[in-house]
Amino acid sequence: MTEATIPFEEALAAYDPVLGLEVHVELNTATKMFCGCATTFGAEPNSQVCPTCLGLPGALPVVNEKGVESAIRIGLALNCEIAEWCRFARKNYFYPDMPKNFQTSQYDEPISFGGFLDVELDDGTVYRVEIERAHMEEDTGKSLHVGGATGRIHGADHSLVDYNRAGIPLIEIVTKPMLGTGERAPEIARAYVAALRDLVKALGVSDVKMEQGSMRCDVNLSLMPKGSTTLGTRSETKNVNSLRSVERAVRYEIGRHGAILSSGGKVVQETRHWHEDTGITTSGREKSDAEDYRYFPEPDLVPVAPSRETVEALRATLPENPAARLRRLQSTWGYSDLEMRDVVNAGLVETIEETVAAGATPAGARKWWSGEVARRANTDGQDVSSYAAGLGVTPAHVVELEGLVTAGRLNDSMARQVWEGVLDGEGTPTLVADARGLELVRDDGALEAAVDAVIAANPEVADKIREGKVQAAGALIGQVMKAMKGQADAAKARALILAKLGQS
Repeated sequence: MTEATIPFEEALAAYDPVLGLEVHVELNTATKMFCGCATTFGAEPNSQVCPTCLGLPGALPVVNEKGVESAIRIGLALNCEIAEWCRFARKNYFYPDMPKNFQTSQYDEPISFGGFLDVELDDGTVYRVEIERAHMEEDTGKSLHVGGATGRIHGADHSLVDYNRAGIPLIEIVTKPMLGTGERAPEIARAYVAALRDLVKALGVSDVKMEQGSMRCDVNLSLMPKGSTTLGTRSETKNVNSLRSVERAVRYEIGRHGAILSSGGKVVQETRHWHEDTGITTSGREKSDAEDYRYFPEPDLVPVAPSRETVEALRATLPENPAARLRRLQSTWGYSDLEMRDVVNAGLVETIEETVAAGATPAGARKWWSGEVARRANTDGQDVSSYAAGLGVTPAHVVELEGLVTAGRLNDSMARQVWEGVLDGEGTPTLVADARGLELVRDDGALEAAVDAVIAANPEVADKIREGKVQAAGALIGQVMKAMKGQADAAKARALILAKLGQS
């Protein structure tokens, strides 16, 4: 049953939202966190398991060194302090996809803590998100509920469990309560997760594919009355797996909490499920507090104590901050804020960077990648780079196409036809142009004859140009291009028209 909500603006008039985001990042290590099982996504169910990750008696875990290094690098990139000594703990709870009936995690002694991430919003405003901790743990298995209409356990005939994911290394990044976000709370939540995704991707420690679950966000939200300093009761919307959904979940929960509080009710501390199709959340289970998990130190694992030399060596491997990199590239390429935002939203930054490095101009790289390629990719529901890779289209093709235009063989209209042919698999730009017979007419005599004919056929327009209204030349240029089947040089046609009508 859908719960009551009040309009977003009405809720914000009476209450201040408080956000807390918990982002789980699956690391891309070759093996799991505490055993040697593979971590390949999409493998046959229960084919990547062993006695250790299944929690069988007598099996002992061993810490994945690469996983620890990745955790430290994430902590450093988030401006965290790295613990000189920390240890794992057992988080005890029963769930079918938890083969050991506990999760090996970290509790009061995380690997990194006390950091921040500055998040830039669309209007240039910067909001600093303070990081409580970024700790190591293992992922759970995955339940599949069969027979119901929603894929949830309620109404299902039976459930299946795939333990391939159990034991995959996770980093959980937990923010401190985010105060003062006001009406921008949904936008800030989305921007933070986007910035975090870009940062982790730049580190190379995860593919951060939210649609595959390698990055997931739990949205904690509460409301407190205007003027109050006492935090309200929070809800936790679990496993939100897209940037758009993070924003929508925050907005929905603000309206739901507002409806409960304004009617005199009390918010229940619980986990909730996000429904992408309807844009609502539904109740999951009452949320446990830390003491309910009966944390205690993991007896089968030794503490982790990274030396300061190791930490500094890992710090030296950190890439350029993604936000700073985008500002540098925008300045170098000469893009406007809107152009850069479109390139970022289309996922084209790396592709354009490679294309410019191959010899294309920044303007040309943006034009050809964000035009027909982006349109076709969007139609097929793919990102541009993946779509282009599937077609075998490379930055070298853009460089070659731009070269044909610069050399005067093709005009813009012809170049677009050639590019469509390249995308259709007809070959390189030169081969497509040759096969389609596309080449600007270089015979100045033929061009002059076409110009003379068009001027003679349009005396009124010609008179306007003679009077100094040179913008009217556009109509004549169009007719010249039509007469020459698009194979004339428009710039030459314009110059010739103006010269003949005394406006050169």
